[in-house]
Amino acid sequence: MKEFDQIYLSWRKGQGSRRHIIGLLSQLADGRFVFNYDKAQVEKAAEDGFTTYTEFSDLNKQYNSNVVDVFAQRLIKAERPDVQNFYRFWEIEPEYQDNKFYLLGHTQGLLPTDNFEFLADYKIVEGLHFLTELAGLSNLQLPSSALKIGDVLQFKTEPTNQYDPEAVMVLKDNELIGYIKKVHSKIFYKAGAEKLKLTVKAVDKNGIIKRVFLKVSL
Repeated sequence: MKEFDQIYLSWRKGQGSRRHIIGLLSQLADGRFVFNYDKAQVEKAAEDGFTTYTEFSDLNKQYNSNVVDVFAQRLIKAERPDVQNFYRFWEIEPEYQDNKFYLLGHTQGLLPTDNFEFLADYKIVEGLHFLTELAGLSNLQLPSSALKIGDVLQFKTEPTNQYDPEAVMVLKDNELIGYIKKVHSKIFYKAGAEKLKLTVKAVDKNGIIKRVFLKVSL
């Protein structure tokens, strides 16, 4: 079974702002790819200044031609000298390095020039592992000593959360240190989620902790 066949497109105004899940990129049973906007979510995102993804300007259209190729323009170029370092960080095996859909889901299509993220809806399958970024750090202002690479963390679902019914708290020694970001949180509500393991992959800190990447594995 594949790790995912759906990738949600997320947008936010900036660091610390709420994420809007504005669209869905899906792989169909016949192998084709389609992209659709969620118009209700786009309307909410518009309040924060969102318009549309540049190449997909029609909110009412289902896009089914070259959609992965368009989004894949965000991916690192294979000819870059540091490409293997990039693959090692995101733990991309050689057999998947030419799979654009897989790469979008696993690397999230992040660019420093905009605020889009591609968030895969992962399944509980043997050998599953992916990276996710810890959310909520802007509010918590954790000291730089709070986390280190290799720390094993705990998680707790929070279905009564008023902002997100699929919220998942991340804890260290029973203390809240953040949340799993939207969409990636879905897997923690699926059968078998109790077997998932959370480990700190990377930490960016400067007085306080700025960014944390977590490895989720089965």
